[in-house]
Amino acid sequence: MIWDIELAKLLRHDHTRFQLDVHFVSQARRLALFGPSGAGKTQTLKMIAGIGRPDRGRISIAGRVLYDSAARFALSPQQRRLGYVFQDYALFPHLTVRQNIAFARRHGWLNPAPKGEDPAVERWIEAFHLQAIAGHRPHQISGGQRQRTALARALVNEPTALLLDEPFAALDRTLRERLRDELHELQVELRIPMLLITHDDDDLKALADEVIVMRAGRIDPRAEPTVLVET
Repeated sequence: MIWDIELAKLLRHDHTRFQLDVHFVSQARRLALFGPSGAGKTQTLKMIAGIGRPDRGRISIAGRVLYDSAARFALSPQQRRLGYVFQDYALFPHLTVRQNIAFARRHGWLNPAPKGEDPAVERWIEAFHLQAIAGHRPHQISGGQRQRTALARALVNEPTALLLDEPFAALDRTLRERLRDELHELQVELRIPMLLITHDDDDLKALADEVIVMRAGRIDPRAEPTVLVET
């Protein structure tokens, strides 16, 4: 089983409470969590990545246990080896494209290696056609280039799975269509498991093998998981 996720978390803000309680299993290599804003999709993704901590649950991806509250076991975000692309890309504004991609590499960003010293960084700069802007900072490049930089940063350490939080939401329609195609081709080439969260039907058609619907912090029991493409 590729995805075996069970998470529970009570979130409090001022006088409001939000109970997230999700459980899903799937063999789909490209899985989508689909639902309206506020359904708890991003919180679910962050807990899978280790950025957020559930109250209880278990996370297993491709047979590897990342978190198990009953066993008091939790890998750090770095140990989980998951690539994560945030909705706003979360690039460091003071770093260049190359330094952003190299952020998680061993030499670190305070003393980034010169061009050519880290083959992994250069591989992804070339793969995403970022050579001409590798020395630019995020405010100097386009939305599509920022997204490619974020994807390159997520992939540079050869993650075991890729987590995408509405990666096309900030882009115009034409650019979204082109980058969906590029991401689809990349995933087919790498065969890396991918979990996408979205509320866009076009994302599902282009990128999902199976869709799980979330509403109000739970998997919608009225919406059976939908297999779009045989994996």
